[in-house]
Amino acid sequence: MPLIPEEPQIHESAQGPRVAPASSRTAPTPRPVPGPRPAAPSRPGRPGPLRPTPPVQRTPRDVSPAMPGPSGPAAVAATASPQIQLIPASAEGALDAAEEAVDLLLDAGRAPGDVLVITTGAQHPWAEHELSFGEASYWAQHDAGDDVFYTDAAIASRAGSRPVVVVAVNGGPASAAATALSVAHARAGALLIVCGDPQQINTVLGAGV
Repeated sequence: MPLIPEEPQIHESAQGPRVAPASSRTAPTPRPVPGPRPAAPSRPGRPGPLRPTPPVQRTPRDVSPAMPGPSGPAAVAATASPQIQLIPASAEGALDAAEEAVDLLLDAGRAPGDVLVITTGAQHPWAEHELSFGEASYWAQHDAGDDVFYTDAAIASRAGSRPVVVVAVNGGPASAAATALSVAHARAGALLIVCGDPQQINTVLGAGV
């Protein structure tokens, strides 16, 4: 069905505890107090592109079923799982729209490890940077599940399921959009957000994705 965007828990004995006669009791030997444990060495961070810190006290948009209706992205189709939402955007603005959606999800209380972002065109700068260290390191971060993970349609099928999947239709052939949406729908546990041109997305979904 085509998507139609909207504005967006010691008991003692009753007789009491038994106590040995005072004459037979031996004063306990004081136990040494252990000193403080040395702090574990911190792991060095790896430089790379960082998303800007979201502004404080922002009013979240409708990026979860429990949130009030917005004037931006809106639920356009509902299934038992996942819920699908569409954020209209051009191919050039789709990645920015996806980034904003991620920021709003985190503002609303989602853990970073809950979110997977898939692009259809140019890779997200984070993915591009991390892949420069090798695929083993890149996918190890995915498996750790500690942060938002960015991937693209060509390798997205290797990604595991996450509660929320965001797709940025930021270019690439129609086949890339079809692949991304198919993988995203299979990986999203609760919510699928699609950022892109509504007409193109409806065409892909109409093809049976």
